[in-house]
Amino acid sequence: MSDLIFDCVAARAEPYAVAPTLVLRLRVVETTGETVHCLALRCQIRIEPLKRRYSDTEGERLVDLFGERSRWGDTMKPLQFAHVTQLVPGFKGAVEIELSIPLTYDFEVATAKYFHGLDEGEIPLLLLFSGTLFLSGETGFSVEQVPWHKEADFRLPVATWREAMDSAFPDSAWIRMRRETLDALSRFKSRHTLPTWDDTLAVLLHEAEQNDKGVA
Repeated sequence: MSDLIFDCVAARAEPYAVAPTLVLRLRVVETTGETVHCLALRCQIRIEPLKRRYSDTEGERLVDLFGERSRWGDTMKPLQFAHVTQLVPGFKGAVEIELSIPLTYDFEVATAKYFHGLDEGEIPLLLLFSGTLFLSGETGFSVEQVPWHKEADFRLPVATWREAMDSAFPDSAWIRMRRETLDALSRFKSRHTLPTWDDTLAVLLHEAEQNDKGVA
């Protein structure tokens, strides 16, 4: 019976990907001396937000996601980040592989909101493993399942996530809206001869603030 140990040893942004991509470096160790012919690996990655501290500014940004800070003990649940499959080539002893994880800036996705809300520090990740292990020995091939309890912790630097996003969207972010909203913004932009969408939203925010002050 084989036994695998998993450890996430590093993370980096992929600078040459078409879309923002995070790469996790994974070390897999087989501890019983069996020869691994190949490993069809599945990895589920979760964010565990309760395992870090947050500044006041970060807390304000995360209100939409978790509610008021006084309720975080009840509302701050693990977030599903990604599911990755990877075919690991044969090895004996240990091998290191890379898991590529596509990232999104869609603010309808909870993980994108969470990442964007952080200024610095680390993001606590939990990697949960499963899959099928193909072994080769003196009596031929055998097949085993990777036990569901196999897991690894990793603390992803916020700077690494930001580097991956900035490779595609430098100093930018994206929001999704209905076509009707976009058409209304377009008419406002044209009517006020504003050069960019950023300027359009800035003018609208300024007008809203002035209206709030007038009401007050």
